[in-house]
Amino acid sequence: MAATVRAPARMFQRLQQLARPRAPEPLPARLDRRRIYVLPTAFGLFFFVLLLTMGVGALNYNNNPALLLCLLLAGTALASLLHAHLQLSGLAVQAIDAEPVPAGHPLALRVHARADVARPRRGLEVRAGDTSAALHLDDGAGEAVLELPTAQRGWLDIGRLRISTTRPLGLARAWSWVWPDTPLLVYPAPEAHGPPLPEGAGDNVQARLHAAGDDVHHLRNWRRGDSRRAIAWKPSARRDQLLVREYEQPQGADVVIDWRGTAELPYEARIRRLARWVDEAERDQRRYVLRLPGQPALGPARGALHRHACLRALALLPEATHG
Repeated sequence: MAATVRAPARMFQRLQQLARPRAPEPLPARLDRRRIYVLPTAFGLFFFVLLLTMGVGALNYNNNPALLLCLLLAGTALASLLHAHLQLSGLAVQAIDAEPVPAGHPLALRVHARADVARPRRGLEVRAGDTSAALHLDDGAGEAVLELPTAQRGWLDIGRLRISTTRPLGLARAWSWVWPDTPLLVYPAPEAHGPPLPEGAGDNVQARLHAAGDDVHHLRNWRRGDSRRAIAWKPSARRDQLLVREYEQPQGADVVIDWRGTAELPYEARIRRLARWVDEAERDQRRYVLRLPGQPALGPARGALHRHACLRALALLPEATHG
């Protein structure tokens, strides 16, 4: 029974392998007649059977008005096939991009498209796996945003993107494939709970906010990753939202986030902890250094670019590496 269910899926995969493009391609990718496919929809097949029945009946009873109507409807159906093809012909996928997100969060993939010919194009849909989004073109350009699920850190393989339409009459579906070779990055998921950020080292000592400090500085709204022990329950009850105590304590100039300092954890747990420390250092506006095995140290620095460089290095650590 299972083999019977998998047979159509295997056949569909083999047909996909025959369709263009057959390998990842650089963008922009222009859709032309060699890579646009058109087939009747379920409604189109029903319409064809209806026309066939009408045509046979008209010929059998020698009913010329019915035969003329049948021919007109057949011509309309053929014109619908041509128009569905023209909806995609000349369309170009200019680029794709997405901001990296931690594993487990949806990745917002933006697909940018442009059509040089000023022809109305309606009902365009972009699909990646089980996710789809509408593509609207204003003045020949537009974009579609797809929410792609992520499960693990590293490069995300989105595979082929299908661009399709059933306009104008829904009798036929025209579609084409685009296989971008643009890499998309997924950060490691930060550890939910764990020890605070390691202490810094240096001569320039100043006060900083720290969840495990000595003096209460202020209360702030709860954020993901905050410890339950830091929650101020009574003020939270009065404000009807979770508040977290932040403390002040002296800090060093730079924080050293070192792979060797997490030796007691499993491999992936070490990566998640370092990712959390990177986010905490950024949140506290601390300069920090990230030290990973076999790589030069990153930093000291802080800011969006430094955070991306650190999380990228963590995301691309090989799975078989053991420190």
